[in-house]
Amino acid sequence: MSWQPASTPTETAAPCDPIETVIVPRARDLGGFSVRRVLPASQRQMVGPFIFVDQMGPVVFEPGKGIEVRPHPHIGLATVTYLFEGTIVHRDSLGTSQTITPGDVNWMTAGRGIVHSERSDPELKKRPQPAFGMQTWVALPQRFEETAPDFHHHRAASLPVIEGEGKRVRIVAGSLYGKTAPVRTFSELFFGDAALAAGAALPVPPEHEERGIYVVEGEIEIGGVRFESGRLLVLVPGADITVRAVRASRLVLLGGAPMDGPRRIWWNFVSSSAERIEQAKADWKAGRFGSVAGDDEFIPLPE
Repeated sequence: MSWQPASTPTETAAPCDPIETVIVPRARDLGGFSVRRVLPASQRQMVGPFIFVDQMGPVVFEPGKGIEVRPHPHIGLATVTYLFEGTIVHRDSLGTSQTITPGDVNWMTAGRGIVHSERSDPELKKRPQPAFGMQTWVALPQRFEETAPDFHHHRAASLPVIEGEGKRVRIVAGSLYGKTAPVRTFSELFFGDAALAAGAALPVPPEHEERGIYVVEGEIEIGGVRFESGRLLVLVPGADITVRAVRASRLVLLGGAPMDGPRRIWWNFVSSSAERIEQAKADWKAGRFGSVAGDDEFIPLPE
């Protein structure tokens, strides 16, 4: 998905010892469609390799309306699209056309450059349709920033699930709780979708150095402190942490190894090099990125 302007997320002091910081995203209305920008934040650019995190929705579109993200470019990252409700049709300059449904994983490696669009299915737009999910960008290690662009789609049924005692965790990407998703990644990371019944307890293992818990829905408790939805909790490295659901809740668990240096992020471009981003700007403006078959629209370079 293309970067959209949004207010900078705010950060608050750690309310309890296991929490390093709390990031409160700011919502932006994109014309009947709300997006919450979680990362990057003013004092926290990444958690592991995750450099961009948006919550899309929840919303129910009226007939005739939907998601219409025109073709736009990316470099130096992988996009990970994951839906809780609704569908999105992904198309890219590799010739891919793929419908994303809830629980599926769309992993698109931009590398040295790719163009894609994300739109609602025209047939589904004829009736009311929900949209709710997460759009994340994973920064690529420096040695892979210029890798060849690629795309992989994994159905929900192919992803490992751990469940019992009032909790169900789908491993979206990377490794968590001794399970590894089939999604190809370029660095040590984890991305989990956890649903907890009221009163259920979920340990968050300390195996990954950088860890975050985003409360999508519900309310949780850590160390006697309660956190409502719309909060990213960045955890202290190495701390043993158990989450308890105050009421039925949904969480996104994400993080991994620290990235190999800071990244520059401008519009839809991520790179360790300022010069590389300038080149990407010039390439998009000059039409050197390629195109999405059957989609003649595009998002112009912000001026």
